[in-house]
Amino acid sequence: MADLSRRSLLRGMGGIGVTGALAAMTGCGVPPAYVEAADREAPDRSARERKLVFANWPLYIDVDDHDPQRRPTLDAFQKRTGISVTYTEEINDNDEFFGKISPALMNHQATGRDLVVISDWMCARYVRLGWVETMDRAAQPNVARYLDPLLRDPHFDPGRTHSVPWQSGITGIAYNRKKLGREIKHTSDLWKDDLRGRVTLLSGMDEAFAMLLQGNGVDITRWTAADFHRMIDQVRALVHKGHIRRFTGNDYIKDLDSGDVLAAQAYSGDVIQLKADNPDIEFVVPEEGAELWAESMMIPNLAAHKRNAERLIDYYYQPEVAAELAAWVNYVCPVPAAREVLASSKDKEQAQLAADPLIFPDGAIRKRLAIARDVTAKERPEFAKAWNGIVGL
Repeated sequence: MADLSRRSLLRGMGGIGVTGALAAMTGCGVPPAYVEAADREAPDRSARERKLVFANWPLYIDVDDHDPQRRPTLDAFQKRTGISVTYTEEINDNDEFFGKISPALMNHQATGRDLVVISDWMCARYVRLGWVETMDRAAQPNVARYLDPLLRDPHFDPGRTHSVPWQSGITGIAYNRKKLGREIKHTSDLWKDDLRGRVTLLSGMDEAFAMLLQGNGVDITRWTAADFHRMIDQVRALVHKGHIRRFTGNDYIKDLDSGDVLAAQAYSGDVIQLKADNPDIEFVVPEEGAELWAESMMIPNLAAHKRNAERLIDYYYQPEVAAELAAWVNYVCPVPAAREVLASSKDKEQAQLAADPLIFPDGAIRKRLAIARDVTAKERPEFAKAWNGIVGL
């Protein structure tokens, strides 16, 4: 089990940065950096070169308890297939990694990576720019069979032809029920007087906005600019009256743990760790809904080992493998069938994970989850400016 949440590392904050500059450059027409479908694939060397390069985030794969250099599921794949995997933990921030590989992609050059894991809001940009290859789903029967229906059809990638979730999660509300002395069921419960100055929101626009829109009754699969600006006005007013203590990255974890903050916009995967240390911490999916997000595997243009990468993706969609990974990382598993694997485990701790709604959301929670429509390139500069203006107050 990881001692530190993977999301406790630096995250992309949804600002202008490298990606915003690119968005501004591209405007609303066909972007200059766009790559046509015919120019995305290179001759595949998978058959004669039994290898691939896989770039992921730190702390995002199972590790042997006694040897941190061993990754049991990945080691098993290599032994089973004879494909050698160069696994790098080089993604610490979505924007930073975008800046690292974008010069190659926009200039029709290989990145040196066959598989990358990116947050879905950023995946939308890669797909929109034509920077990732279309996967051969016929060669991925496990993905076709076992991928969670809730994750199959995001706005940015209908049918998931360019991306496959690695892990998923929920952006909801964490709170100290004992110290607050009441339940939180609705997003609007955050704005009650007893939480004035004791509540935090996430600082990243892409991480924060969807749940706030849902709290206003908005369908986040088709939200509008008017919906966004209405939410911005609401949050700005809450900041000016001192109701929102501050905007955070993952440092809300220590604020909640210390009691300085009683409620925080939070990630489901973090709260599993928080609850283990402090059982008074609760996580709630608001009645109005919460965002189901994913960080997804994609194959960058001109990857040299596309077929090998597709085999690795499909391997992780075997329920037994997905269960082993979920038991270690503790995020929402994108393979619901893995639940039965864990439930039948002779290991008591693993069997208990099958009943954890933060890893396998139950039917009542699933009805309240949705994947947000992504912020378009045209919208991003205006919306990021408005959001960052509030975060900086």
